[in-house]
Amino acid sequence: MVRVGILGAAGYTGGELIRLLINHPEAEIAFANSESNAGNLVSDVHEGLIGETDMRFTAEMPFDKVDVVFFCMGHGKSEQFLKEHTIPANVKIIDLAQDFRIRGNHDYVYGLPETHRSVIKDCIHLANPGCFATCIQLAMLPALKYGLIEGDIHVSGVTGSTGAGQKPGATTHFSWRNDNVSLYKTFTHQHLLEINQTVQELHSGYEGRVLFIPQRGCFARGIFVTAVARCDAPLEEVQKAYADFYRDAAFTHFVTTSPDMKQVVNTNKALVYVEKFEDQLLMVSTIDNLLKGAVGQAVQNMNLMFGLDEKAGLNLKPSAF
Repeated sequence: MVRVGILGAAGYTGGELIRLLINHPEAEIAFANSESNAGNLVSDVHEGLIGETDMRFTAEMPFDKVDVVFFCMGHGKSEQFLKEHTIPANVKIIDLAQDFRIRGNHDYVYGLPETHRSVIKDCIHLANPGCFATCIQLAMLPALKYGLIEGDIHVSGVTGSTGAGQKPGATTHFSWRNDNVSLYKTFTHQHLLEINQTVQELHSGYEGRVLFIPQRGCFARGIFVTAVARCDAPLEEVQKAYADFYRDAAFTHFVTTSPDMKQVVNTNKALVYVEKFEDQLLMVSTIDNLLKGAVGQAVQNMNLMFGLDEKAGLNLKPSAF
């Protein structure tokens, strides 16, 4: 059994991670750390787990008793935590924040299985991709790899309120978010850094810009992305490229009819679709922001890192109706 420690276990990603791991056939949670909730039942905070576990949060961090630690803390906190604490060299780390996603003076591998599976299998430290970054990249990966698009890529994406985290804010308050759609971080979203990094990996020297317009949706979870770019190849060639690229992907599926977000919510699936209008290629992708966009992908990466079945613990039914 893979012994797991969780830091920041009281937030949305921590709760979803616990939900997945208590049902994982080859993993067990050694500790779920939350200083503010130490001693409290996990199910008192994550009420969806009532009857599922009698685990309690702890302020302790016994790293010598685990094989892997998940960092479910806020952005910027992972790097600071590692400056103040020592984690044994043999303990693997999966960081769900953005601290190590961009290549630099660190040994963290970018954890997008569709592009980095081989290095994920051998890594010790992994940076889990962002939710919007995952969805947008999955829409574009085959088109970039096979040189099917050119010029600027115009991206629009809408995300659920859980993407903003558990701490309440002005734009997550129910009375503001409900029956509402709004823009935020237009053209400057932080996930563009990792998206552009992957663009250059797959298509070195690509000169087009990724112009991203993020939107807040009036629903709790899920992401739906559309991307448009110039494409001179016939649709049949594009469809074959996408089908071939995702043929062996564990959770990403190329579909030939436009997908609905409800087909992926509560799962680790991604559905990808393309269509053409004249010389413009429409690329569509949809995921659950908390699962394939966060902890589901993190568990998928853990499975790869420990040589387990990639789908272990992730056979989840979508909220399709």
